[in-house]
Amino acid sequence: MQGRSLSGPQLWDTAALVGHLVPAGSVYALLAEHRQVLFPDGMFEDLFPSGRGRPSLPGAVIASVLVLQTLEDRSDPEAVQAVRCDLRWKVACGLPIDHAGFHPTTLTAWRQRLRASDRPDRIFEAVRQVVAQTGVLKGKTRRALDSVVFDDAVATQDTITQLIAAMRRVRREVPGAADVIAERCHAHDWDDPGKPRIAWDDKTARDVLVSALVNDALIVVDGFTGTKLDESAEQALALLALVAGQDVEPADGSDGSDGSDGRWRIARRVAPERVISTVDVQARHVHKTVHHRQDGFKGHVAVEPDTGLFTGADLTEAAGQDNHEAVVGLGLLDQDPEPGPADGFEVLGDTAYGTGEARAALTGAGHTPIIKPAPLRPAVPGGFTIDDFTVDEHAGTVTCPNGLVRQLTAKRTATFGAGCRGCPLRQRCTTAKDGRSISLHPHDQQLRAARAQWASNHALRDTYRRHRPMVERSIAWLIGPKGRCRKLRYRGTAANTWWLHTRIAGLNLRRLLNLGLTRQPTGWALA
Repeated sequence: MQGRSLSGPQLWDTAALVGHLVPAGSVYALLAEHRQVLFPDGMFEDLFPSGRGRPSLPGAVIASVLVLQTLEDRSDPEAVQAVRCDLRWKVACGLPIDHAGFHPTTLTAWRQRLRASDRPDRIFEAVRQVVAQTGVLKGKTRRALDSVVFDDAVATQDTITQLIAAMRRVRREVPGAADVIAERCHAHDWDDPGKPRIAWDDKTARDVLVSALVNDALIVVDGFTGTKLDESAEQALALLALVAGQDVEPADGSDGSDGSDGRWRIARRVAPERVISTVDVQARHVHKTVHHRQDGFKGHVAVEPDTGLFTGADLTEAAGQDNHEAVVGLGLLDQDPEPGPADGFEVLGDTAYGTGEARAALTGAGHTPIIKPAPLRPAVPGGFTIDDFTVDEHAGTVTCPNGLVRQLTAKRTATFGAGCRGCPLRQRCTTAKDGRSISLHPHDQQLRAARAQWASNHALRDTYRRHRPMVERSIAWLIGPKGRCRKLRYRGTAANTWWLHTRIAGLNLRRLLNLGLTRQPTGWALA
C-alpha cells in the first residue's frame, strides 16, 4: 500500500533545521513548500489498488525524488545516496535529517507501476497544469518544433552476436526449443554466449559460420511455425526470424534468392529500420545528418520560443516514416496546455519539417508554417533547378527553360528526351545522355510556393531567424551540460518516453521559477 505524508513537522525536520540554506527560487525550495500541492498522495492511489501490505513511501516524496533524479541525471543508487546525504534533497522531500534513505529498487518499482498504469505521465501532466494556471502561454501564438538524438543504453551488436543471442533466448523461452536445438543445430556451442573461435580474418570461414548460424535459425523458426505459444515465446521466435533475415543475403552462386542451397553471407546493404541489438529491440540506427550517425532513439519537442517552456514531447524509434520529425511534430501541437489561437499557431521548424506532407498537414490543421525550405540541388552545378521548369497542374504539363512542353505521366514524371538534342541550354540543364527528365512531388505546388515566399518575404525570414534559434536553448537544457543526458538509462520507447516527460517536467518547473512562479491562494501565478 502507499504511504501517507505527515501533516505536521517531524522530529529533526531538515527543513526546520537547515531549510534557510536552500536557495530561494530553486526547485528544492519549491518542492519543500509545495510538493503535496503539486503531487498529492491521492494522485497515486490507483497504483496500490489492494490497500494491503507494508506501506510504501508517500507519493509526494517519490514524485519529488523522481523529478530531482531526472533533473540531475542520477542513477537509482545515486538518487538514493542524494536522499541520504544531500540536505537539499531532504528539504525538498520533507524528510528528517537522520533519514537513512531507502533501497534503490523502490524507485524501480514505482516507475514500473507508473508505466503500467493508465496515466504513466501524471508527473508531467501535473506540471502542465501549473503552466496552464500561470497563464504564461496566453497570447503566445508561436511554437518551435525540433528533435534530438538520444544514445541507447545498450551496445550495438553485430549480426553474429545477434543470431547467437536470439537463439539462446528462444532456447530459454520457447517450450521444446532446447531439444530441437540440441538435436539439429550445431553451428555453435549454445551454452557459450560469446562468438565462436574461428579465423575472423578469413572471409571463407566467416561465410561458413554465417551460413551455419542462419540455417540453424531457420530450422528453429520453421520447426515452431504454427505452434501455439505464449506472448514471450512468440516474441523470442519473431526476433530470431527477424535477425536471421535482416542482415544476410544468398551467397554468390547460391541457387535462387532464398539461400536454398544453404549458403549465406552478410548482406552488402543495411536493412531499413534495422534492429541493432537483441537487448533493446526498439533501438535503431540514426542518421541525423549525412555525416552524423548514432544508435538510439529520437526525442521530439515543441517549445514556446519566448519563454523556453516545453509544451509537448515524445520519444520514438529513430527510423520509420511514422516516426519522422514532421509526422510526430504535428501531434505535439495537440498536446499544448494552452488552446491555440483561432487561426492556429505559427509553427517554426528547420528543413526536416518542410516536407510537402508536413506543410499540407500543418496548413490543413489551421497552422501557419514558418519553415526554412530545403535547398534545391540542380542536376548541373550552377544550372537550372526544378523551379526553373513551369508546371501547369490543370493541363498536366511541364515546360522547360527553353520552352519545350511535355505531358506529366500518371507517376508525375516528365521526360524531354530527344527534345534536349541541340538545345542551347543543355549544358546548364543536364549531363544525361538521353536528355532531362524530372519527377514532381505530389505537393509540388505547395513546395514551390513555400520556396518563393521564403525568397521574397523578408518579414517571414526575420521571424524565423529571431524565434526559431531559441529552441536550441531549450534543447541544450534538455541534454544537459556537455550533453550528459544524451545517454539514456533505460531500454525501449515506453521507459525512455517516461524519462523524457519527467525530465521536461523538472525543466519546466525550473524555468517557471526563473520567470517568477509563486503560489497564491487562488492557484499558481507568475510574480
